[in-house]
Formats: sequence, structure tokens, C-alpha cells
Amino acid sequence: MSKLTVYDTKGASVGEHVVNDALLVTDRGEQAVLDSVLAYTAALRSGTADTKLKGEVAGSNKKPWKQKGTGRARAGHRQSPVWRGGGVAFGPHPRSYAAKVNKKVVQLALRRAFGDRVAEGAIKVVDQLAVPERRTKHFVELMKALGVQAPVLFVVDGVDAQVVQSAQNLRGVELLPAQDLQVYHVVRYPTLVVTRAGMAVIEKRLGAGIKGVA
Repeated sequence: MSKLTVYDTKGASVGEHVVNDALLVTDRGEQAVLDSVLAYTAALRSGTADTKLKGEVAGSNKKPWKQKGTGRARAGHRQSPVWRGGGVAFGPHPRSYAAKVNKKVVQLALRRAFGDRVAEGAIKVVDQLAVPERRTKHFVELMKALGVQAPVLFVVDGVDAQVVQSAQNLRGVELLPAQDLQVYHVVRYPTLVVTRAGMAVIEKRLGAGIKGVA
């Protein structure tokens, strides 16, 4: 069992959170992590870049000049890719960059990435995430009390508008619901601050489909 200290918003220890080691993987799954991160970042690409083929460029099919006798190279039409303003021979066209990754592979990747973070001591558990009022300075004070600095990811069980608006102006600080946590987020941020309720959601996702793990 891995034990994580639980802190309050003042940075004081208020107990321990125990993580079942059966949920964590540290001896395999490196390729799964890579595949999951590449698939996630690829899916973020819009794939809307588009160039015109020579048949899509406006213009007539009239020859610019006669075939022979001018001393110039032969030219069939002004839409040719070799002409300025003409079509593009091998340019990009709209496409999807999405890559399919098996659900079991994604889960293995999440277990490996999260297991590494636990082993590194990069995860801090807080009893709850709250600020007295909607002001950036209160969130900065919260981070100082917890001993964390940007870049940092705060994982919560539910979105609190007051907390979100207090943190949104801080560079390198991101808040994310535990249900939306992806392998990419775990490996991107060197520090993760997770609420107790958020840990429950993550552990449920890590244990999905594993026999003998509640």
C-alpha cells in the first residue's frame, strides 16, 4: 500500500490517503504511455489545412503562348504548379489525425503514468480545494501553503467556479475534473494536486476491469 499525506488549504497535515498498489504499475507499460500521449496530441490537431490542386485554381485553359518559336519553355496553362499563383502539387488537404488506442492499453498507460508519479512523490492530496473569495492572490496563497509552484495540475472531483476563476490568470496552472484526467496530463505536469474526492474517482478508473480490486 502506498501512503500519501493529506493536507488542508493551510498546508497542514490532516491524515493519510492509502492507495492500493494493485492499481499502480511501475514495471511495464512504457510503450502504452507513449501510444496514449501520441494519440491524445494527434486528436488535438484540427487537420483543416488545405491547398488547391491545379484543377481547383481559377483561370482559363488557354495556352499562355504558342508552343514553339518563342524561345521560352512550353506552357500549357497558368494553373500549373510551377507557376506563381498556380496549384500545389503535393500540398496538404483536410484529414483526421486521430489514432485508435485500445481501452486496455489506455488504462495500462494511466496506471503506469500515475504509478510513476506516486513513486516520485509528485502527487499531493488535499482534503478539499477552496478559496475564501474569487481572487487570484488567494489561489497563489493556497499554492504557497501547499508548497507547489507552476507548472502544476489540480485535479478535482467537481468544478467550483470560484476556484476556477481564481486560478485562470495563473500561467502554468490547470484545473481538471478527475473524470477527464488523461495520460497526457499526468506526464505533462511535474506536480499534481488531487482532492480526496478526486483520488476516489481516479482510483475507480484505475481499477476498472481488474479482478479483486474494488
